[in-house]
Amino acid sequence: VDAVGGEAIVLAGTGSNCTAETVELTQAVQRLGVDGIMLVAPYYNKPSQEGLYQHFRTVAESTSLPIMIYNIPGRTGVNILPETMARLAEIPNIVAIKESSGNLEQAAELRRVLPKEFAIYSGDDSLTLSIMSVGGTGVVSVASHLVGRQIQDMIGAYLQGDVATAAKLNVELLPLFKALFITTNPVPVKLALNMVGCPVGGVRLPLVAAGEAETEAIRKVLEEMHLVQK
Repeated sequence: VDAVGGEAIVLAGTGSNCTAETVELTQAVQRLGVDGIMLVAPYYNKPSQEGLYQHFRTVAESTSLPIMIYNIPGRTGVNILPETMARLAEIPNIVAIKESSGNLEQAAELRRVLPKEFAIYSGDDSLTLSIMSVGGTGVVSVASHLVGRQIQDMIGAYLQGDVATAAKLNVELLPLFKALFITTNPVPVKLALNMVGCPVGGVRLPLVAAGEAETEAIRKVLEEMHLVQK
């Protein structure tokens, strides 16, 4: 918060698989002055849809900050269904979802059941335009750490009705989108940032550094996109 100052919005990820711990973390970061909260679905213990609702409702009632729900069933083991999100959207400070199910039909159903003003963000760079085509708002992006301006241009073109330009930019960025998931995120993006001269360090166990082949594949994409010199 101190480093950013007033130049950007800061969302704190306070989600865990323990509701009490999530409430405690959420209240702690609110005192630090963050602008909002991102809450991943509880992982490992695989709550029911009613359990998910009660978890998010309890956390939302513990804070005045706006909340973005994060649905990523591939990592959490549980999918927040559209009908559950429709219930959660009735809670005033739950205002957005980062949808990383990879299911476009589900994204379309979210748009159908959620209020018009409720924001639906893609959690996958490669699906940004697809999700926007069914009513999404934008993307919570990994690749934007490296090509933020290009992604902004792509989304801007789409919103202005220039679908052809947006599609062209998407195709140009696709090799990077794929490279950044050549192994477990955030290993590739941290490696790429270090390569382009942004020293962000490595990863901590149980994550490990990218292998030689993965490293060279990422370097090749960065060179082809003129993000690093050959």
